Amino acid sequence: MLKSLLIANRGEIACRIIRTARKMGIRTVAVYSDADTKALHVRQADEAVHIGPSPARESYLVGDKIIAAALETGAEAIHPGYGFLSENADFAQAVLDAGLIWVGPNPDSIRAMGLKDAAKERMIAAGVPVTPGYLGADQSPERLAAEADKVGYPVLIKAVAGGGGKGMRRVDDPADFADALLSCQREAASSFGNTDVLIEKYILSPRHIEVQVFGDRHGNVVHLFERDCSLQRRHQKVIEEAPAPGMDEATRASICDAAVKAAKAVDYVGAGTIEFIADTSEGLRADRIWFMEMNTRLQVEHPVTEEITGQDLVEWQLRVASGEVLPKRQEELKINGWAMEARLYAENPATGFLPSTGRLDHLMIPSDERIETGVEERDTISPFYDPMIAKIVSWGDTRETALIDLEKACRAVECEPVKTNAWFLARLLGHPEFRVGDVTTGFIAEHIDDLCEPPLPSGALLQYAADDLAFDASNMSAAFGSALFELTQTRFGFRLNAPPRRDVRLSVNGHVSAVEVGDHALWYDHTRTTVKDGPLTTYFEDGAAFVIGGDRAYGSAAGTAADGAILSPMPGRIIAVDVTEGETVTKGQKLVTLEAMKMEHSLVAPFDGTVETLAAVIGGQVSEGAVLAKITATA
Repeated sequence: MLKSLLIANRGEIACRIIRTARKMGIRTVAVYSDADTKALHVRQADEAVHIGPSPARESYLVGDKIIAAALETGAEAIHPGYGFLSENADFAQAVLDAGLIWVGPNPDSIRAMGLKDAAKERMIAAGVPVTPGYLGADQSPERLAAEADKVGYPVLIKAVAGGGGKGMRRVDDPADFADALLSCQREAASSFGNTDVLIEKYILSPRHIEVQVFGDRHGNVVHLFERDCSLQRRHQKVIEEAPAPGMDEATRASICDAAVKAAKAVDYVGAGTIEFIADTSEGLRADRIWFMEMNTRLQVEHPVTEEITGQDLVEWQLRVASGEVLPKRQEELKINGWAMEARLYAENPATGFLPSTGRLDHLMIPSDERIETGVEERDTISPFYDPMIAKIVSWGDTRETALIDLEKACRAVECEPVKTNAWFLARLLGHPEFRVGDVTTGFIAEHIDDLCEPPLPSGALLQYAADDLAFDASNMSAAFGSALFELTQTRFGFRLNAPPRRDVRLSVNGHVSAVEVGDHALWYDHTRTTVKDGPLTTYFEDGAAFVIGGDRAYGSAAGTAADGAILSPMPGRIIAVDVTEGETVTKGQKLVTLEAMKMEHSLVAPFDGTVETLAAVIGGQVSEGAVLAKITATA
């Protein structure tokens, strides 16, 4: 068994690997960039090595630095986690050439499955059914457009080196193909350094089902059943579960057998995932499920498989890397209960899921469920990396039990001032169609307006907040100034013959509301924490944070896009400007595209109007809060 392990990653997956390694008595070495000097994975590891500046391309993506750190600290092996260099065959080979153990598949297996077009060709040869499409070497826009016409719209453009949902675009109309191709290639170049794409037929009633496979160096390959990852946004998984709803035993046997066949076709060793797309227009059937791709690493959503099988997949990885046989034979693996995972991100669904960076001044995540995280309260969400805060994982005897527990946990999340998607996750989990397991990969896009409507505080919470202000003299003074004396007099009836005043004007997340003051809402089950910042108090309800004060508490800070100012939501680079000064625009029209955190973010017009000023310039670097444009509303 290994004695020491370097983890070539950060965040929650680094912490997850450290936990299992410690349980197995393995010494751990962390690596970190400037931005991660005080990160949780650095604090948890037995030793840590600085590997460079904050940008990943100068630290976590520099294989030579990571190998040097392993040799310097005497680590025997390197575990890549997921993302970064985890599916880089050249890095895997360099690790082996340095005399170290690579906790992952053979470099040749990574190469075989690393490019989606080559992987599909290999699967066809192995008898595994694949999605109809174009895999050719001719990458000219004309040829790609012609092949898309041949396949038939809608089509999916996919970067051949892609992963994690990046470098993928759905196209419904031939007129949009050229722009979608350019956008896909830009993102692919930025994320993978390879602009080649393939074309696939887009399945109109798709479910994303994947199978966890595991191989050892003794020729054994098993599967650990399937996961359903159909709840996605822009091809990024949001909620995952195991097993898949509606999966009968015959269909399960068929898809799992195909997954094992795919793994054996590339002599697979270690943890891997075979991803399938299922056309559910005629129900979940074995003859309507096709291979999409293989991820030659541990998946983000591996905890749901661990929960239903009782196996520690990181321990399996470390044992296999040490030369041991698989811990279990196929006949020893069984499904027990149901598990679900929700990805809690530092992002704001109400503003197009723009990442929210900064310090986690207040963070509470329910401990009743399994929590996988790489941050703690007072840590910082950096603009340099994926803004995941945690994975919340529930288990139950039945799907309904697991779902209810996960929804409850998401509603109980408290975070400020960083914004999260907790309330969005709770809405997804509570949606009637998801409750019965009747969703496809297009579900979120189809319901996006309702799911992302900014949450409103309940009447009970507003009354509670109003009464808080009424009973807090210091807050009342700050919020209402000279009106304090009049308010307290009229509230308690001290002014002779004066009509009673029973309302307080509150500013709730910058919007003013009149709220009736009651007899202090003690009946409201206000068991959550409140966070005070001067005249403002943050209240938490159903996964959302509401910053509440008197209607003067916000002052000039209340306006952002509401007054027509288009602000950069984070540091980034302008990659597209779609309007000019003086141009007439409509509500929702794209104005500027910002590239940040390896993703493209479109900023749109908040209302109908005219572009009064335009400060955004293609290629320009902008800071958070920079004014990019100003829109004057149509009279």
